[in-house]
Amino acid sequence: QAAVTQQPSSVSKNVSETVQITCSGSSYYGWYQQKVPGTAPVTVIYNSNQRPSGIPSRFSGSYSGGTGTLTITGVQPEDEAMYFCGGYDGSSDAGQCDGG
Repeated sequence: QAAVTQQPSSVSKNVSETVQITCSGSSYYGWYQQKVPGTAPVTVIYNSNQRPSGIPSRFSGSYSGGTGTLTITGVQPEDEAMYFCGGYDGSSDAGQCDGG
């Protein structure tokens, strides 16, 4: 059983709306984006709230009370992807973000 659990498993938003996906678990680490199944995911948030260079500022992360949150402020069509919540222990859970 994964030490992190993501909610919701699927989210659909219109362009420019804000998306929030949460992840519960004491081992929460960050978020990964996979646009094409079978390809390597891209890290969008690490260390709970750090954004790698090259990742748009609309992606942000936070952690409080055992829950990590990925926020996409002003979601864009290219953000449609599978997002993985990852844990320090290597566990993960995934959810789909669909643009509208």
